[in-house]
Amino acid sequence: MIIKKNIPSLLLEKFKKAPNSKSIGWIEQNKIKTITTKEYYETISHIILSLENEGLASEEKISILADTSHIWHFYDLASLSLNAVVVPIYPTYISSEILFILNHSESNMLVLDSEIQFKKILEIKEKLPNLKTIIALTDIDESLLEDARKNFKVISHSHCLLQGKSILDKKPERVEELINCVQDESLASIIYTSGTTGAPKGATIRHSAFWAMLDNVKLTLSTNIDGSDRSLTFLPLSHVLGRSDSMLHLALGLETIYAESIERLVDNIGLSRPTIMISVPRIFEKIYSKVKSNIQSEGMIKQKAFVWAEKVSNEYFSYLDSDQSPPTTIIMARALAFKTVYSKIYERFGGKIRFFVSGGAPLSVDIIKFLRNANLTILEGYGLTETIAPCCLNPIMKQIPGTVGFPLGDTQFRFASDGEILIKSTALFSEYYKNDVETKNAFEDGWFKTGDIGELTSEGYLKITDRKKDIIITSGGKNVAPQKIENLMKGRLNVAHFMVIGDKRKFLTAIVGIEKESFLPYLDQLGLKTNCTIEEIANNQHVRDMISTEIEEVNSRLAKFETIKKFYIAPIEFTPESGMITASLKLKKKELLKRFDKDIDAMYN
Repeated sequence: MIIKKNIPSLLLEKFKKAPNSKSIGWIEQNKIKTITTKEYYETISHIILSLENEGLASEEKISILADTSHIWHFYDLASLSLNAVVVPIYPTYISSEILFILNHSESNMLVLDSEIQFKKILEIKEKLPNLKTIIALTDIDESLLEDARKNFKVISHSHCLLQGKSILDKKPERVEELINCVQDESLASIIYTSGTTGAPKGATIRHSAFWAMLDNVKLTLSTNIDGSDRSLTFLPLSHVLGRSDSMLHLALGLETIYAESIERLVDNIGLSRPTIMISVPRIFEKIYSKVKSNIQSEGMIKQKAFVWAEKVSNEYFSYLDSDQSPPTTIIMARALAFKTVYSKIYERFGGKIRFFVSGGAPLSVDIIKFLRNANLTILEGYGLTETIAPCCLNPIMKQIPGTVGFPLGDTQFRFASDGEILIKSTALFSEYYKNDVETKNAFEDGWFKTGDIGELTSEGYLKITDRKKDIIITSGGKNVAPQKIENLMKGRLNVAHFMVIGDKRKFLTAIVGIEKESFLPYLDQLGLKTNCTIEEIANNQHVRDMISTEIEEVNSRLAKFETIKKFYIAPIEFTPESGMITASLKLKKKELLKRFDKDIDAMYN
């Protein structure tokens, strides 16, 4: 029997083997709605046949501009089943960014989910020669529809479902025919990098590569995940990590629940009680900051109890990290610390979590240890858009904080002479779409050049030390890895973002990004009003003193040439809309340097 290595074949196999099994669900108005694999397959079948009827042909491009939801996932699998190419677009992108991706990818069809996105398309409607059809997942104001219909055919999600059902009734065998026509080496998706330095590059990913990614994860985690597990999905499906998360249930058999929104995440976790979750560091950083803030507002007795619990728990795990058995006294103290302090944090996550997977950026060691003390195991991993997210992961049996574990499945890596990590795997992108120069630059003798600098620990775990292009060389000739310093600042109570500066300079400085939310409990003490601006907070001397204290604490853990001598607090919040961070929450360092050039120069004068 020939094993087909594509995503639609996994969908078909799951439907045939276990039609009544749990498949996916979603949260609406504080209630979980779930469907069986049979219902899941039928719904996708309706969309497949409707899209085909509306003209989406094999190898044509369909873009999805929408927030994460089960419906986003339905259109993804339906399009892949037609051998079409899915092009995700971040919903935070502005019109000009959307214009570039739609035209560069030559998308014929677009799925969007709100009037906000609809209006963005109307702004650029005269500049989209390839786009023919728009599918609206929600109701759109009639005046906007009339305007759009001058340029495009506009249909609704409900229309697609009804149309597809009607076709399926007449052609019950058509969906399986289409799925069987999908070739393993067919192009499945073009995922555009969020572009920290310039125009986004479109990484082309074939069906066989998506399949290989799932197979690599399955080889690593299949003994630890089964049909009794439930994951909660909330990451942007426009990001490769969120997209990979959305497909895991096809390979591992677990149930996937889609969260309402990132704003409702904590409540959704409590309601859905997942056993597994994939997240990005910023979520853990916010949780850590929130807990620390709550502890600081408690009385002295509770603060001392937390300090004691943290001390004994860290001591307990230090024995385990060294492959030693803790003394009985430490075991008993650790049990008491969990019962009296950390169990409350564990229950806040639904009380069933077995492990988190963290990826997309490095996670602070302090945060990993804090969560571990609450029995919240973090499997920190590593991957890029080009590696289809996960290519390395800490094992369940033993995690080493500050590392990204071992290669998944058939992934191999080696180091270039300058320490750059080179990767070879079947789970790898093919090329950058319409960009031969960047494609050629991305490979060396068949090995993908990640752009990350790394090293191996004594136990063989991979450790990422920095981005190759981010290495700072001071005017005194010292090589500084800014990521090391920036990671130490993550999770600090008053710091949302931290960027180290110092290339060709005498010493290091930093730009600090803050969020108003972090200071709300202290506004009275800071002498600020509830309706104060982020600029007023940034210019407040007490705030500056608070951040200075946090920087000094980090400086005490660094070599003298790595210490931050001065810092500037940015008077704006760093959001994708402000242009200071990407849609995947990474700092746009070139934009920051340009935006705050005078403020940076002032720190050196």
